[in-house]
Amino acid sequence: MIVYGGSALVGAASVPRLLPPDNIHDLLTVAARIANVLFLGLVALATVTRLVPIMKSQGIETRVSALLGTFLSIALAFLPKAELGPIWSAVSTTLILVGISLSIVVLRWLGKSFSILAEARRLVTEGPYGIVRHPLYLCEGVALVGMTLQVLSPLAVLVAIMVVTSQYRRMINEERILRQAFPEYAAYAAVTPFLIPARPRRSANQASEELSTKAIDPQV
Repeated sequence: MIVYGGSALVGAASVPRLLPPDNIHDLLTVAARIANVLFLGLVALATVTRLVPIMKSQGIETRVSALLGTFLSIALAFLPKAELGPIWSAVSTTLILVGISLSIVVLRWLGKSFSILAEARRLVTEGPYGIVRHPLYLCEGVALVGMTLQVLSPLAVLVAIMVVTSQYRRMINEERILRQAFPEYAAYAAVTPFLIPARPRRSANQASEELSTKAIDPQV
């Protein structure tokens, strides 16, 4: 709460210095900064209001991957800006704006089930979670691409790869704890793609029939 709330306050204090915007890129930058402030504030609020977990993951790896996936991308903010042309600058800022804005929408759906570590509070299967099982990580990934473009360098790419790897492990760990806490999660996973909405959803009855004959791969 302190980290996200403090970051939101710092970000909000920097917005007036960006006003008024002189061009479309400056306007996108202001919009992205405001969206980021709203997202950080919402995360801080969700941390305070979330439900008590009914089950927690165990082990060092689950904690390390969760913390790296959450905070490692901050390192990109300290890298020198890349020399991008106006088009690529607009593209990178737009990706950040879109990714953060969609993250706000997803986080509102997740609500009191929000967690940083792999913990089970309440199973959410509607809204964005009816499209893919991990929509928040997908949206954050879009923003990560934009952030990496703005500081594009071998080090920035390495940081981005480490973030993606940590987030992938984080998703696997969350799947494991949710399957243990909620017996109905297997049927939900059978009809909902893991991360990319690349196939049509099947009916719950079809999923139940398949569950009776084979195990469900958590990465499908």
